[in-house]
Amino acid sequence: MASVAPVVSDLVDFLNASPTAFHAVDEAKRRLKAAGFAQLSEREEWAGLEPGRKYFFTRNYSTIVAFAIGAKYVAGNGFHIIGAHTDSPCLKLKPVSKVTKGGYLEVGVQTYGGGLWYTWFDRDLTVAGRVIIREKRDGGDSCAHKLVRVQEPILRIPTLAIHLDRTISSEGLKINNQNHLVPVLATSIKNEMQKLVGENGPKESSENKNTKHHPLLLQLIAKEANCEPDEICDFELQLCDTQPSAVAGAMKEFIFSGRLDNLCMSFCSLKALIDSTSAEHSLDHESGVRMVALFDHEEVGSDSAQGAGSPAMLDALSRITGSFNSSNSKLLEKAIQRSFLVSADMAHALHPNYMDKHEENHQPKLHGGLVIKHNANQRYATNAVTAFIFREIAERHQLPVQDFVVRNDMACGSTIGPILASGVGIRTVDIGAPQLSMHSIREMCAVDDISHSYEHFKAYFEEFTELDSKVKVDY
Repeated sequence: MASVAPVVSDLVDFLNASPTAFHAVDEAKRRLKAAGFAQLSEREEWAGLEPGRKYFFTRNYSTIVAFAIGAKYVAGNGFHIIGAHTDSPCLKLKPVSKVTKGGYLEVGVQTYGGGLWYTWFDRDLTVAGRVIIREKRDGGDSCAHKLVRVQEPILRIPTLAIHLDRTISSEGLKINNQNHLVPVLATSIKNEMQKLVGENGPKESSENKNTKHHPLLLQLIAKEANCEPDEICDFELQLCDTQPSAVAGAMKEFIFSGRLDNLCMSFCSLKALIDSTSAEHSLDHESGVRMVALFDHEEVGSDSAQGAGSPAMLDALSRITGSFNSSNSKLLEKAIQRSFLVSADMAHALHPNYMDKHEENHQPKLHGGLVIKHNANQRYATNAVTAFIFREIAERHQLPVQDFVVRNDMACGSTIGPILASGVGIRTVDIGAPQLSMHSIREMCAVDDISHSYEHFKAYFEEFTELDSKVKVDY
C-alpha cells in the first residue's frame, strides 16, 4: 500500500470497516467526531448552532447528515450539498430465518435491491448488522442497539455441480431466488452431536425462547454482541463477503471490493467535507453551509423514513435556517434557490467485452474522472447550468470529467438526484465515478478516479460560493 495514494488507502480502510449501512454510518460518525463535528439529535432543539462550527446527526443509524456552517453565514444563504447513499444490494435475513432440510441447517434470506445474485454463490459469507438487546439495569429492563459482525466465514451458497445441471453451459445459470439463494450454516447431524457434547454448543431451545432462528446462529451473534442468546430481542442482519477490499491489478490500478456502489462516493464526499473544513481558518470566508447527506434505501427506491424520499434533508435545511432567524418563514425558500446538490452515485464504465452496451459518443472509462450523467426524461437531474458549474470546477483544477447518456434502446437507472431535486426544489447535477461489475458481490473501480473524485468534491466545497456568484442565470 506504500505506493498507493493516501486517499485510496483510506477508502480501503473505510470499505473494510463498513460491511453494512449501519457500520458505514458508525465509521462516518467516528471520523466526523475526530474532526471536531458535534453530534446533534433530531429529537432536540437546535438553538445553539453557531457560524464557523461543524455538526452532524444520524437517522435510524443508517443515514447520516453532516454540515459545516460558514463563518459569514446568515439565514437565507445557500447550502452546498453532496448526496450519496450507504446501502448496497445484499441478502438480508428473514424475520424467521430457521430453515432445516435435507440434513442441513440453512438460513432464510430475502433479496434487497437489484443484485447480481449469481455472484453470491460459492463465496465465503458471514453476517453483520445491528442487534436489539434487552439489558438489565438498576432501574429495570432497557433495550440497546449494538452493531455486530461475525468475522469468520460461517455461511455459503453452494452451486449445483455441472454433472447435475448439464444445460448450464448452453442455457446459462437460472436461479430461483426463493429456492436456490439459501445459505448453508451447518449440517444437522454435526449440530446435534455438538449439543450432546455440550462444550461451546448451542443451548437447547427450552432455554432459548427465540425459535425463529437456529440456536447455533443466535449463539454466534450473541458472542459478537457480548450478550446471552435469550437477551437478543430482534435484529437486522445481512450476509456479506469475508474477503477484504484491496488495491489490486498488475499495476495496482484497481480497487476490488464489495459495496463500491455507493460507499466509494460516500467516502469521497465525507472526506472532502472533513478536509475542506479542517484548517483553522477554512470557514472564515464561507457564507454558505457545506453539507454531506448519506441516505439509506436508495437501492430500493428511497421511500422510507431515512431514505432520500423522506423529509430528512428538507428538515435539516429548515432547522439550520430557522436556528439563525425564526421570524422570517420565507428565508428557507430563498436559501433553497441559492443552494446546489451534487448527487453522487457510481457510474457505468465501458466494459471491454460488452462495448455495444454503451452509446458510441458516451463511453466513460476508468481513470477518466467523474462522469456527469444526463437523461432527457429526468432519470438524472442534470441540466446545462448544473453540468456547467460542476465542469467548471474540474477545469479550474485540471481534473478530467466525462459525460454519459444511456442508449435509446435501453432502460435508464436513476439516483437520489431527481428525488431530491423534485422534493426540495434544489439545483442538482448527477455524477459518479466509473466502475465495473456494478451490483456484484465484488466490484471494481480505478484508484485514479478515487483521487479525482476526492479532489473534485473538495474543490466544490471550497469554491462553489465564489463560482456561483458569477453564474448569472435567473431561476
